[in-house]
Amino acid sequence: MLIRIPEVLTKPDVTGIRQLIDGADWRDGNATSGAQAARAKRNAQLADDSPQAREAGDRVLDALQRHPLFISAALPLKVFPPLFNRYEGGQNFGNHVDNAIRPMRGNDFRIRTDVSATLFLAEPDTYDGGELVIDDTYGSHSVKLPAGDMILYPSTSLHRVMPVTRGARVASFFWVQSMVRDDGQRTLLFELDSSIQALNATTPDHPSVVQLTGVYHNLIRRWADA
Repeated sequence: MLIRIPEVLTKPDVTGIRQLIDGADWRDGNATSGAQAARAKRNAQLADDSPQAREAGDRVLDALQRHPLFISAALPLKVFPPLFNRYEGGQNFGNHVDNAIRPMRGNDFRIRTDVSATLFLAEPDTYDGGELVIDDTYGSHSVKLPAGDMILYPSTSLHRVMPVTRGARVASFFWVQSMVRDDGQRTLLFELDSSIQALNATTPDHPSVVQLTGVYHNLIRRWADA
């Protein structure tokens, strides 16, 4: 399931994060790459142990916790601390699949990568190229969103970032270990939850609201690891 999460960050939030990170310590993006990705990846990445990266990551995490659409779509159990990357001058990231397990350097924190996320931090008219292209059974999907918007997609997906030929593409990226590891089950739960919310908004006293809510939570009990 690919889903756009609009306005994770407000425009002032984006401006604040960009002021924090733009002048920080950017390094070769392959510092966090696996063997497969290292052959395809050409970008810069904010040093994940820098104070700026940690503060900016905390701001992103705070925003995610307040966004009900993210919670509904990802059903997060663990979220990897957000990282930040930048593409410019023709840099790109060729076809790759994210590592199944993502450890955090310096401690024993690790997650299973069920859901991948890219949160855009540059307006699309400020750079050319840089589309995130995600392949699934229905073809290739090209994604280039306004600053503050985010795309969620299965971490099992083959994906790539097209070359940036003008300006700079700046984004935050991270992974989610979901309470429901199967993408098909997460999709069903998300669609059911969305239908319940729509029904509740129009006819909150309809008896089906209670019944469908019960079905939703019973499926969570059946499928979730928590």
